[in-house]
Amino acid sequence: MSQPQAGIVPEPSPYALFLLVRVHDPARNGRAAARVAAGIPALVRKTAAIDTRAKLVCTVSLGPELWDVVSPGKRPKGLRPFKALDVDGRRAPNTGGDLLFHILSKREDLNVELALRIQRGLGDTVEVMDEVHGFRYLDSRDLTGFIDGTENPKGKARAAVACIGTEDPSFAGGSFVFTQRYVHNLQQWVTLPEKEQANIIGRRKRDSKELSDKVKPPTAHISRVVIEEDGEELEIVRHSFPYARAKEAGLFFIAYNKTIDTFEKMLSRMMGASGDGLHDHLMDHTRAVSGAIFFAPSLPALKSLG
Repeated sequence: MSQPQAGIVPEPSPYALFLLVRVHDPARNGRAAARVAAGIPALVRKTAAIDTRAKLVCTVSLGPELWDVVSPGKRPKGLRPFKALDVDGRRAPNTGGDLLFHILSKREDLNVELALRIQRGLGDTVEVMDEVHGFRYLDSRDLTGFIDGTENPKGKARAAVACIGTEDPSFAGGSFVFTQRYVHNLQQWVTLPEKEQANIIGRRKRDSKELSDKVKPPTAHISRVVIEEDGEELEIVRHSFPYARAKEAGLFFIAYNKTIDTFEKMLSRMMGASGDGLHDHLMDHTRAVSGAIFFAPSLPALKSLG
């Protein structure tokens, strides 16, 4: 397998910064933006030298439209824009984006320094669509109080789940990326009894133990996103982080996988679009305000864009 970008397979550091940008006039500026993207590994090494103990990394991903500009006629199998959903008031919008920079380290200030350098390199060829500063909350919990990512693959399985292999050898080591930013209704959430919260999530809050099938509702979050096909559970590698601002707080959801299909199947069941008449009751207490699909090329493929 061609070498994946540095931030995909390892477990994440305590601080993350997600920078999403749109390229102005991609036909004119797309290749210039791609050259900046190709230089990110070198920029990361230079910035990381400030404090090597911080383990600064950055994964760069391109949206489907920009990919077609910089690599016309040669694209990963199955790469497509995110399909928006709107079911009985539960919305998963497609807000798109051309470049996603997923920055991770043990120092928030170092993440910001790298983001500033990236923005200077891109200049006025882009506009920033969103910038989210994520942090590890307590023992890797979401702001709802429940541990996030309990079902994440471990060890060598992470690369097997996240990265394309022999099924598309031209893009081996690359990964599809799905992002959504959720805004939680925490004022409503905290009024719920802990037992009701547990039934909505499908786990106990204190230790994240999954509820038994006898008591776990089919509308629990775990019930909706745990999908088995041909006797095997569909998996994704989550890198999601809580975030908080003056007037809102929530989760920046980001996951990597070797196929977009898995993202779409999970989200369809969450939003109530899978045809069984059920939806994830966690969606009654949070709302998605963004959504996009990207492709993170392997490290050699990223450098070749320059």
